[in-house]
Amino acid sequence: MTNEQRKILERVNAYAEEVMGDIDPQKVQVSVQLEKLKPVMEVIAAELEMSLEEFFILYMDLQSEASCATEAKLRDELKDLNMGDDMPMLFR
Repeated sequence: MTNEQRKILERVNAYAEEVMGDIDPQKVQVSVQLEKLKPVMEVIAAELEMSLEEFFILYMDLQSEASCATEAKLRDELKDLNMGDDMPMLFR
């Protein structure tokens, strides 16, 4: 992920914290969540001279990449816990 892409992700996520900080994403429909993010996505899409749909795809790709990187880092940090003879720690 480039620095520019990281900044885009940080902007959307910071906005999401402002407007959705008190909701449970597991309980609120995705369409409602996207509607709340739409203003910041429209602004950034215009800045990047792309359609809202193109920006949404970019954002979802970046979010997936960040999520995978976070999971890989956590797995790496926890790998030493599985070195003993005891029951292995399962990670999902």
